[in-house]
Amino acid sequence: MQRSPGLDLRPFRGLRYAPSRVRSLAAVTSPPYDVVVRPDGLHHLETADPYNIVRLILPQAADAAGRHRLAADTLRQWRAEGVLVPDPRPALYVYEQRRGELLQRGVIGLLALSEPAEGVVLPHEDVMEEIVADRAGLMRETAANPEPLLLSYRSGGAATGTAGVVARTTALTPLLATTTEDGFAHRLWAVTDPAEIAAVRADLARRQALIADGHHRWATYLRLRAEHPAPPGEPGPWDYGLVLLVDTARHPLVVRGIHRVLRTLPPAAALRHLDGKARVRPLDVTLPAALTALEETPGNAFLLAGADGLHLVDRPDPDLLARTVRTDLPEAWRTLDATVLHATLIEHVWQLPDDPGHIGYVHEAAAAAAQAVRLGGTAVLMKPVPEDLVRELARDGVTMPRKSTSFGPKPATGLVLRALDLG
Repeated sequence: MQRSPGLDLRPFRGLRYAPSRVRSLAAVTSPPYDVVVRPDGLHHLETADPYNIVRLILPQAADAAGRHRLAADTLRQWRAEGVLVPDPRPALYVYEQRRGELLQRGVIGLLALSEPAEGVVLPHEDVMEEIVADRAGLMRETAANPEPLLLSYRSGGAATGTAGVVARTTALTPLLATTTEDGFAHRLWAVTDPAEIAAVRADLARRQALIADGHHRWATYLRLRAEHPAPPGEPGPWDYGLVLLVDTARHPLVVRGIHRVLRTLPPAAALRHLDGKARVRPLDVTLPAALTALEETPGNAFLLAGADGLHLVDRPDPDLLARTVRTDLPEAWRTLDATVLHATLIEHVWQLPDDPGHIGYVHEAAAAAAQAVRLGGTAVLMKPVPEDLVRELARDGVTMPRKSTSFGPKPATGLVLRALDLG
């Protein structure tokens, strides 16, 4: 298969759970590794089934090397026991998620890796080196991609090409169907017909994609490719990575903010340091009502949550912004909430080191607020960034501050894995 100028997606032999060996498919799935943030959530998944995928993506050991070896040993054992078995033929996998009126469909396959400068896959966020190093260690040791990245692309919306293949495939009986605890129904189909695969590949070869979720895993793929160079003209297994591609012209993603927990900053101190630097208003309402008020507040705005209740922060001092925010990047970047939060509030006003010991990233607002109360810290709850703005910045080669957006729904981890020895 030749390299295309656009997205180059190829089929693979997926590694999947044998239904007869697990309590249920729902019991062995997990959210992506970076969404399982609480120890109680990890424990819940580990105890749901002895073969829950969290034991591969978040193994527990004394140090990083031990965790990565444990994951590799676990994967080998599960394959030897027939818990995870390879599909007989290479396939592209059509994946559907549904909850209520929300319907998302996409295609899972192996995507040829490309650098941002090539303009094929567009990142929009910076990454943290320690996370990339950890993911690289795990994938290197296991020789596997245990969970797909979420990438979005835009077609013209016509029911042809990939959309036509997806429509025809979802009319057939799926390989698997399950409903997870979050209420999402998941279905998966294998596309093995050469003509259907060719139709998808030809369509995607004209597209570019935005990384919606998985910047650290994409950076990990690129690092591992550099470590395992293939001969010129002969791509090797490390030249591809497992992805889910969703056409947002047909299935728009839901965009949410990713919240910060300032672990070492008590709410009283956070509010005191904001005096004279931004408008601060206490909110005597429920958290959902406060989040609605946040989203309805124009301009830069944040919701602080912790033991001292809820406070809406907006209207940062313009002179302060002029002194603390870089001026060599587009206005769309300079006015992002995440830019103002990190450059102005975290670095200048609160003077916190930007490292995991001081700042945590949590996807759910209620979980962030609860964690802040438990730690005696302050949660900063964020508004979502529109997808069009994210795509505009990415096309201009401008990356947003890390963990600026949360696109979803995210694919469930554990429905199909990729082992490099299978292609």
